[in-house]
Amino acid sequence: MREWIIPAIAFFLIISGIYLAGTHAYSWAKGVIAVEKGNYSVSIRNMEQEMDKNEKSTNTDKPDKGEKIGEISIPKVDISVPIYEGTSEEELEKGAGHYSNSVMPGEDNNTVISGHRDTVFRKLKEVREHDVIKIETAKGIYTYRIEKVRIVDAEDKTVIVPKPEATLTLTTCYPFTYIGNAPERYVLVGNLINSSEK
Repeated sequence: MREWIIPAIAFFLIISGIYLAGTHAYSWAKGVIAVEKGNYSVSIRNMEQEMDKNEKSTNTDKPDKGEKIGEISIPKVDISVPIYEGTSEEELEKGAGHYSNSVMPGEDNNTVISGHRDTVFRKLKEVREHDVIKIETAKGIYTYRIEKVRIVDAEDKTVIVPKPEATLTLTTCYPFTYIGNAPERYVLVGNLINSSEK
């Protein structure tokens, strides 16, 4: 009677392994398709529409969609990436994207910039409170100090609300190692501490 126990356990383990491998492969494929179809960008566009309802930038010289507006650098993790106007997949494939309905860097209110967690913002998880982030545009160099690190639901609109002072909000998908369409967002919020106009 005991002779069937070991083969039964082995069979159960094999079936369990096949099931787990299949579900992980499905999640991975679903994530690849989501990036290909721009589901991440759809979520971002929904957030942009929400911000548009709240408040638009006071800057009348808004750049065109897809235009490079500057560079963002984070000295602590030794990265420097271009920033493009807009957050569609086209912009996010080239660098970080600036939410069109948020203010430009250096202006009073909330500047919102997003990037993919597995490309331009893959080192964002190493950034902590009090770390410095610099943004250089044609108008100047703006230095922000991170004051808060948050993890929020993907549909949380509080990351794009207007702010009473010059604020930088960086967002990327979370968890960083998640396969597929991540359910949360990793958010860094910083205040402007220095600006050097050109």
